[in-house]
Amino acid sequence: MSDMGTRNTTLAADTSTAPTETPRTETRRPRMPNWSWLGIGALLLIACLAPFQLVPFRTFQLALAMIYAVALLGLNLLVGHTGQISLGHGAFFAVGAYTSAVLMDRWDTPYFATLPVAAAVAFALGFALGIPALRLRGLYLALVTLAIAIFLVPLLKRFESVTGGSMGLTLTKPAPPVWTGLAEDQWLYFLALLVTVVSFVLVAGLLRSRVGRALHAIRDNEIAAEVMGVRLAFYKTLAFACGAMLAGAAGCVYTWVIGFVSPDSFAVGLSITLLAGLVVGGLGGHWGPLLGGLFVMYVPSFAQDLNQAAPGVIFGLLIIAVMYLAPNGLAGLLGRTARWLERLVRKGKNNAH
Repeated sequence: MSDMGTRNTTLAADTSTAPTETPRTETRRPRMPNWSWLGIGALLLIACLAPFQLVPFRTFQLALAMIYAVALLGLNLLVGHTGQISLGHGAFFAVGAYTSAVLMDRWDTPYFATLPVAAAVAFALGFALGIPALRLRGLYLALVTLAIAIFLVPLLKRFESVTGGSMGLTLTKPAPPVWTGLAEDQWLYFLALLVTVVSFVLVAGLLRSRVGRALHAIRDNEIAAEVMGVRLAFYKTLAFACGAMLAGAAGCVYTWVIGFVSPDSFAVGLSITLLAGLVVGGLGGHWGPLLGGLFVMYVPSFAQDLNQAAPGVIFGLLIIAVMYLAPNGLAGLLGRTARWLERLVRKGKNNAH
């Protein structure tokens, strides 16, 4: 009996001191709700039908808005997802535009072949400028990037034999293939739409990868990211290069749609307008660049129609009004509206039951 009691006591002690295993919970990436996919599908359907319902000028404006959205997608990758400020994004836009224009004008390069070249040149330039920018942050980084946008315009004017100088370069717009049955403005619109969709898909995949998690860690806390093993220099430079690449691709498509490039089209005001458009659209969000592209395209034109004497004043007041009403940008405002409607629908269903 004493042996049995001793065994039971020992067994109870072993059981009480044994570590209890906690069930493992598998972490899964958040999935987009069904209404989001329905919204994306409806948006793509509307985008495909738009050029057949609009006059050529409105189709041209929508194409430009998508081009600006691609440029803002690259700026959002740098500013919104990595936390690095840039006031010279218009310079990379100009590099892509002029690369495509020079290839088409001087060497008769097919326009489709100019897109990867323009993106690659902008990527290399962004990578080269990203290396010295590693030692800078905040206002110092903003001043350096602003200086790039300032000296680009006189640099383009200086090499007149290549860039056309102050007169710029006039190009022949890409003609639509006969089998499409599309007009010129419709064909250019669909080229811009294709580049926009591909760019957004690629960036979405990048942000869901290890690179995206590293960029977000740098944005949130650089010291903590470095302690966790994130290579700050590599990922910061990569963010600069990828952001410049998207701006270069946007500049290339801009050349196709406009058919003309001039140094004055890429003055420092373009970089500031792009940054303002991104902030108004929504930093760090998926829809911010698209809404910002619409803002950059239509708001200056709207301000010009309201007051031709001082369109900049109207433009500035509209930016202040939007930021006051939507501190997180238009994307944040739309997100809050969508969540409010979703709660309203759920409440209605619960009351019906």
